[in-house]
Amino acid sequence: MTGTPLPEGNARFQRTLTTPKIVFIIIAAAAPLAAMVFTVPLAFAIGTGPGVPAMFLFAGLTLLCFSAGYAAIARRISHMGGFYTHIAHGLGRRAASGAGLLAVLAYNAATVGVLGAFAYFTRSVAAAHGLDLPWQVWAGLGLLLVGLLGYREADLSARLLSLCMVCEIAVLVALDIAVLARHGGTALPSTSFAPHTVFAPGLGVSVMFGFASFLGFESAALYGEEAKAPHRSVPRATVIAVLVVASFYALTSWVAVGALGPDRVRTQAESHLGDLFFQLSDSYLGRPATVTMQVLLCTSLFASWLALHNAANRYMYALSRDGLLPRSLNAMHKGRGSVHRASVLQTVFSTVVVSLFAAAGLDPYVNMSTSMLGLGTLGIILLQAVASMAVIGYFRNRREGRWQTVIAPALGALGLITAAILVASNFDVLTGTTDPVVTALPWLLLIVGGLGVALAFWLRSNRPDRYAHLGGASVPAPPPTAPAKDPAGGLSQAAR
Repeated sequence: MTGTPLPEGNARFQRTLTTPKIVFIIIAAAAPLAAMVFTVPLAFAIGTGPGVPAMFLFAGLTLLCFSAGYAAIARRISHMGGFYTHIAHGLGRRAASGAGLLAVLAYNAATVGVLGAFAYFTRSVAAAHGLDLPWQVWAGLGLLLVGLLGYREADLSARLLSLCMVCEIAVLVALDIAVLARHGGTALPSTSFAPHTVFAPGLGVSVMFGFASFLGFESAALYGEEAKAPHRSVPRATVIAVLVVASFYALTSWVAVGALGPDRVRTQAESHLGDLFFQLSDSYLGRPATVTMQVLLCTSLFASWLALHNAANRYMYALSRDGLLPRSLNAMHKGRGSVHRASVLQTVFSTVVVSLFAAAGLDPYVNMSTSMLGLGTLGIILLQAVASMAVIGYFRNRREGRWQTVIAPALGALGLITAAILVASNFDVLTGTTDPVVTALPWLLLIVGGLGVALAFWLRSNRPDRYAHLGGASVPAPPPTAPAKDPAGGLSQAAR
């Protein structure tokens, strides 16, 4: 088991999170309602049309393979560093250093992206009901509330996120039931899973959107030090989240195909896009339900924003604890048991980015949300792929079940690498712009990752004591010329 240095002041985290609470947090990060309202119509229009439900199943099966290995290593290692820690123990401190800084960039970018979407759509929904305020006002109110919740313990956020998640899923389940009740078995057309439909033109775009819709599900390990039984609850929560999200996405998109008609789904999506599910709600549930769905869309985006804010905080805290970020962030609120300084920094970062976009007169959704979410999504998919390979590295000299420690992670890594290639090659589609500044953003991920690797090399030569504890390791780093044997539960030889 990994050792963990105590935070500043020897404060300890309050272990209040149970498996259901962690499940609520990580499903909320995926924003199921927002994914259905925005991602699915776009995938219908420019992807494989009626074949989109199969892509959600493919993404879900790939992430289940990833989760099998993730669960195996999470049972051994409980640390707030998430992917950063697992990569340290499976691929080495230098790879972990690069992955850690990449995670900080990706989660902060994703947080700002969801912030932009929240401000834009909250303004639109409020304006439609008579409260017309600038999007900057909604962004400011959201920043204040997220900042206050992030400053407090994770348990409070978990309770709020659970309420938001249950409500947004309930309204979509109601829509699914209404469509099934009216159309019966024809609401689930078999053509959605026919080979000629699944492998139609636009396959790569559909796969890309499928994986993008699972954003944030992997963040369970970040709460390992706040969970009551981390070695059980973290792996369970991850697997449950993938099963729930994949099943829900596949079923709801399949029912939408049945409601619209397989032959008409593409043209209907092209005509209505973001209003597609609202129109379905009008037809099958009535106008009051549609208004409720619009409000819940705003709470869905807020819940996702809060969940990603908390994930970014914990990565910054973990890296500061190991000396990869300023040590001043390695502080926990003595009364609340929260990573309050990291939360404040993330809020300040978001405020600065929003202010820059606003000062430039740019659109919060078309410019800020799409570019930042695109960057964050690609970064997190890359992290998932590397984490899958880290599982194989960690267990290569240990006698464990090969399915969970070799085969499943290898399949997961293959699928995730494919998804990363598709996202990078279709980045203009994902972000909705061909602006060269935006399309060049993926290079920023490689630059930041490379800087992290370079920093680890520097620490190894100049600060060996700090280098020894990268990734939450408690064993000392051996001299470069005389590596020590691999102790049980410690870093592998490659990690040194």
